[in-house]
Amino acid sequence: MTNATRRGMLLGAAALATPALIARDAAAQTRQITVADPGGPFGEAFGRAFYRPFEGATGIRVVNVARAAEPTAQFRAMVETRAYTWDCCILTLSARDILMRQNLLEPINLTRADLPDVMPEAVHTHWLGTDVYATILAVRTDRLQGPAPESWADFWNTARFQGRRALRRDPIDTLEQALMADGVAQANLYPLDLDRAFRNLDRIKPQVQAWWTGGAQATQMLQAGEVAMIPTWNGRAQPVLDAGLPARIIWNQGLYSIEGWSIPRGCPRADLARQFVRFCADAQRQAAYTDALAYGPTNLKAYDHIRAERAAVLPTAPQNLSVMRLADEDWWSANRAAATERFNAWVLR
Repeated sequence: MTNATRRGMLLGAAALATPALIARDAAAQTRQITVADPGGPFGEAFGRAFYRPFEGATGIRVVNVARAAEPTAQFRAMVETRAYTWDCCILTLSARDILMRQNLLEPINLTRADLPDVMPEAVHTHWLGTDVYATILAVRTDRLQGPAPESWADFWNTARFQGRRALRRDPIDTLEQALMADGVAQANLYPLDLDRAFRNLDRIKPQVQAWWTGGAQATQMLQAGEVAMIPTWNGRAQPVLDAGLPARIIWNQGLYSIEGWSIPRGCPRADLARQFVRFCADAQRQAAYTDALAYGPTNLKAYDHIRAERAAVLPTAPQNLSVMRLADEDWWSANRAAATERFNAWVLR
């Protein structure tokens, strides 16, 4: 056999093998999902807890992007155009319910029986909750002019619990706080008695020195000592505690909610996304984000892997979860527009 003939045979064999190699390379390249999280500290915390470990365990690459603050319009556009910017997205309970009503979510094929250690309210046919945040009362103890409040009734009692106060300029949570301050038990909050809530808001309105509209603003007020007490999200109060300032979180009568993963309907990589969602239910994986995010894992076995001092500042730690309740997203979905219109008019009176 001449060298020329031998080279020709080798080249022919290579040509025959090339399509198979290309096919395998293409298949490997498609083992990738894009996930959308809230951005900021979530990207790094979830990267350490979920994205990089999932890639290491499965070989499926995870690319993360920041979603819009309200991603429901993005979801609808993707499903309608079948142009999928991402394969999996973190949703609040309210966003999940909106998208469910519009039939825009894929089933995740998980049940409560599959995930016995995960909070029941975090497992849904089309969504898996992975982190819990709470609206709580935060206190700057060095700005108080007397004892510290321990409830919303104390917050409303301006004679005994003295100090500058702030409230959120939004009916969500604020109406519930007004009702609990007036003696309504957490278990009996919903449906909200709006007339009763606004009567009690009338009582405290003259004593409210500041109104906040964004989480960063609430953190700044607490950090600067502009107020002695303020309702806010626990994740917005935690940096003040981490900075060593004299502050406390009052979990009593807090309201918690859950964020979790959903998959847009018709997503061509839905099976890969389902693997990822299941992976995020793992106790050790959820524990891994809590050092960077003061959010509570939904898999309560995660606390076996979290330092006791860190567990104490997380919403789903047993002692904190037991004195709070889940906010009723169904009530708010049905009544938000009317409640907001009435609240905004009340603030301006």
